[in-house]
Amino acid sequence: MVKLRLRTSRREEAIDVTERVRRAIAESGIREGTCTVFAPHTTCAIAVNEGHDPAVMEDFLNHMRELVPREAGFEHAEGNSDSHIKALLVGPSATVPITAGALTLGQWQSIFMCEFDGPRERSLWVSVTGEGRR
Repeated sequence: MVKLRLRTSRREEAIDVTERVRRAIAESGIREGTCTVFAPHTTCAIAVNEGHDPAVMEDFLNHMRELVPREAGFEHAEGNSDSHIKALLVGPSATVPITAGALTLGQWQSIFMCEFDGPRERSLWVSVTGEGRR
């Protein structure tokens, strides 16, 4: 298991972590299997989506703000309730197949850490399992 650390710079942003995950897979030596990226936090999430055009993830964040407004009358009164709801909607992890030692993503897909309560330090766990260690 590999721990990735990153620092977010905005309250809400989508950070492409695909290359960092690829490096973790290469270092593992696994040729066939799966890779799970997990965020051990309650106000960020992991998503797989369009990575070629940055406007797609900006649209996603904009619509999440509309779907779950920051001031929506929450019981949880710490000021980041919307962040918890957004993270719940997206989820804390994504699992992607590994084929021939590489992520099996679609042509336009990337893996994103979605920050909903930044800026702050974040950790992600990358678990690579399978066969074919070098």
